[in-house]
Amino acid sequence: MTIDLSNLTKAQRLLFKIPLQPLQGSRFQPTGFPSLGAATFQTNRGTTSLLVESTQSMANRLEMTVWDPVANDLKEELHGLSHVRVTRKTGKDEKNCEFLTDTILESHRLNSPYLLEGKEKPFLNKLKKDLGVMETGPIDRHKLAETLLKYDVNSLLHGVFLAKKELAGGRLRVSRTLSAFIEADDVQIAPSGGVKNDHINPPGDTGKGFGNVLFARDEYTAKSITLYVNLDLAQIRGYGLGNDVEYLLILGVYPLTASTSQV
Repeated sequence: MTIDLSNLTKAQRLLFKIPLQPLQGSRFQPTGFPSLGAATFQTNRGTTSLLVESTQSMANRLEMTVWDPVANDLKEELHGLSHVRVTRKTGKDEKNCEFLTDTILESHRLNSPYLLEGKEKPFLNKLKKDLGVMETGPIDRHKLAETLLKYDVNSLLHGVFLAKKELAGGRLRVSRTLSAFIEADDVQIAPSGGVKNDHINPPGDTGKGFGNVLFARDEYTAKSITLYVNLDLAQIRGYGLGNDVEYLLILGVYPLTASTSQV
């Protein structure tokens, strides 16, 4: 199948607005935030809306669509896309290693402490060598994009902030090219609750896990739920990495020759 991208040549952004609905019934449980709970807000229409899934949460969810949790690797059809796999020794032999984590799974991708911290910091030294450090003067954005493409292509989509003073004084960052969030409009609270029953000792010490425990829970209903997606085409072209990489980032299916890195 051939996909014609010529209509996007002069477009700055590609925007999607996708209606959603609960899988069953009318209620749904939104993301909660510390000391805040559900993120409700008033619109200019005078209705109450709700942030169901934040941009940060959706970035993690989008990355998981390419991940095979059984193999602890990218899905087979996506092998060849660059990402960094972290293993740890399980014995004296260098070959005895087990999977620890991957930049696909790390919230901050290449800025993961499992990559940049440690006694010898081999991966940090690799980045310093590839980036030329850039301690003073302007950031070489093209070289930064090339390095991110080499090690973790998802950083070009979901953004990264290499907050290490050894790397250009902590000035290396790429904003999100792909952003997504879910909002619900005209929402109403659907209060509910329950109880954890202890049929042996109902009045027992709940601090130790005994006894009956009552709890309340707020779910929501909404007139509409919408997924919003924003793909910044101008930023993708601004990387200056050529047509093949641009098509890869837009379509997510163009083959790369970059291999998986291991540290």
